[in-house]
Amino acid sequence: MRSTQPFPVFAFAALLLGGIAIGFAGIFMRLSDVNPLASAFWRMALAAPFLWTWALVTRRQDNAAGKRTDFSAALALAGICFAGDMALWHLSLHYTTVANATLLSNLAPVFIALWMWIAHRARFSRIFIVGMTFALVGALMLAGPNAAGGGHGNKLLGDVLGLSSALFYAAYQLAVKDARSSYSTARLMAWSTTVTGLALLPLALWSPGTFFPQQAAGWLPLLALAMVAQIAGQTVIAYAFAHLPASLSSVSLLIQPLTAAVAAWLIFGEAIGPVQMAGGALLLWGIYLSKKGESSRQG
Repeated sequence: MRSTQPFPVFAFAALLLGGIAIGFAGIFMRLSDVNPLASAFWRMALAAPFLWTWALVTRRQDNAAGKRTDFSAALALAGICFAGDMALWHLSLHYTTVANATLLSNLAPVFIALWMWIAHRARFSRIFIVGMTFALVGALMLAGPNAAGGGHGNKLLGDVLGLSSALFYAAYQLAVKDARSSYSTARLMAWSTTVTGLALLPLALWSPGTFFPQQAAGWLPLLALAMVAQIAGQTVIAYAFAHLPASLSSVSLLIQPLTAAVAAWLIFGEAIGPVQMAGGALLLWGIYLSKKGESSRQG
């Protein structure tokens, strides 16, 4: 049965902007001088005070709107799933190529679509499935030329870790989608970011490499991770999840590897070949078709 609700264009635009912001996470991580898991921890730790200030300022609005302000298992689940995603993705970088790790981590749409079909008997329009396929193939073309050059260490282990991170990323997106029905964006992000940071802290301390930046300038990439990726990125995405289907949201977030490829080209001079350009175009076309498929269901 088709919904009479209009398609939430603003939320969809916000989702894409959030995905673009998160696409810069790998760039800021490369610029930092701490170990990868420490950079993930500092991303949460530096963002948490800003998010909690926002959550406390809007407490009265939450109460007036009937939103929950207490802690719950849903918030803990979102934070733990995101910590699993962050930890596994960073660990995968030690064994496989950045391209492989990024690509495998962004296979979350497949797992979300399967979950929605198995658990909720969700039915997807043909144009949505075609769009999701195009977007995934485009992502593969973006990462393929770089992934072809073998990684270091146990590459198979790295690929398994990267694919496992996609499972946690899918679970995180579903947990956020579920929690947004009861919590405001501010409260959800404040709690989940705090839980993620606490879960990452022992891993960051145990991981080889430095935990604190070696100089004052080393805090700048970490602050950028917190402000751009976590606050501007994940927070906007959490807002959008309240207004969009989980399947469409996940497919649209495939804009992250495209953003990372373009940013690496502009900042680090990493070449983008014709195959990658075609992949980027196909990815954008797939997102458009997926959006069109969901619009036709709601129009």
